Amino acid sequence: MAQVTVSLDANLAIDVMMLSGTKSPQDAVELILRDYLERGRRTESRTGDAADGHRVSQDRPTAQEG
Repeated sequence: MAQVTVSLDANLAIDVMMLSGTKSPQDAVELILRDYLERGRRTESRTGDAADGHRVSQDRPTAQEG
């Protein structure tokens, strides 16, 4: 598996570690990223994705008179 190295503000990393209950910044970031991806997938499954845009019509039918 490829690895990516990033620089984070130390206070931000500590806050995330405290909120998530992890013991290392790496574990905290991985947990947050996995949660973010899972939320995105759940949202897509509920609302569809960009490829489903053809199902949403901007043209509303007009009310029939008479």
